[in-house]
Amino acid sequence: MERVQFQQEQMLNELKDLVEKNLFTDKEAKQIMKQRTIYETALVRRVARKADFLRYAAYEMSLEQLRRKRVERLKLKPAPASISDYALVKRQFEIFERAVRKFKSDVGLWVQYIQVAKREGARSLVGRITARALQMHPNNPSLFILAASHELDHHSPSAARTLMQRGIRLNPESIDLWKEYVKMELGYIESLRRRWEVLGIKTSGEEETEGREETEEEGNVGADARRKVMEGEIVAQVISSAGQGMNDISLVEMNRLIKKLTTAIPRVELFESIKDVISEFPTTADLRKRLLCHLYDEVHKVLGNEPKAVVFRASRFIGTEGVVGIEKALKEIEEIIGKGSLEYKIFIKEWIHKIT
Repeated sequence: MERVQFQQEQMLNELKDLVEKNLFTDKEAKQIMKQRTIYETALVRRVARKADFLRYAAYEMSLEQLRRKRVERLKLKPAPASISDYALVKRQFEIFERAVRKFKSDVGLWVQYIQVAKREGARSLVGRITARALQMHPNNPSLFILAASHELDHHSPSAARTLMQRGIRLNPESIDLWKEYVKMELGYIESLRRRWEVLGIKTSGEEETEGREETEEEGNVGADARRKVMEGEIVAQVISSAGQGMNDISLVEMNRLIKKLTTAIPRVELFESIKDVISEFPTTADLRKRLLCHLYDEVHKVLGNEPKAVVFRASRFIGTEGVVGIEKALKEIEEIIGKGSLEYKIFIKEWIHKIT
């Protein structure tokens, strides 16, 4: 019980400060002390449960939410920060820290810890937590996606890209990682396009105005390189790597290579997922068309006349040409794999179901 007593002693100054600021009454402070003691006692028992940590953390979150509401309602005058301004949030972090140390293998717990730190704006802490989580769980794609998202939120696309590449090296069979990688690069293109428009920088390969200064992210990328970026060359190379499983990616900002994909990847499903990302992402129609054409070419190059791949490629006619498009798709499937194939019959059945 020494740990419980120690924690009680640590609470005293914080609770005293809350009472002095009239944010909590003496009675409320005593109730907080009592409730925390119950939670601390549960955590030091021989077999502490994950639920005990989560209940404790949820209690501290509710206290912090109440404190902020009362600060806003009382309209306290600005003053130097005191212990009660940050103690409740700090306690949340400490509870999650104790939890992940005890339940290291629980990915969900790590994710919750990261989300709480992100919500409180603790950027450096988020970085440290994600690094530790990835060290413990290098084969969990969701952690790489979460870590890359954090870097993007803080305008570090290079760091985000490095994380995604590392994740793919360790988990080449993860369709989610490839999807998010493509989505990330599409987002990068869109952010550059908007930034360059504001700065008046040409993206079509024209000469730049002499003496123009570019931001750090553009670096020394010339007009030709900018044109390639805007035309989706980075995304196209990611698609090629995902499909072929044999070519390294060579990007403008990339020094490291993405190794081979394993044969465990369900290739057609991977291409379908990437197609969905490209089709749904809010980018220019020209870029979308160019990338989809590259995707279909890659399918043909990698999978040839594999029945599922043939059906996938034939679907490019659908959605743009109506009934004529369906007829073109059927004709292509019939010519390559024949009417008697299972894939042809499934395709017919699916479209009959859609239009009836």
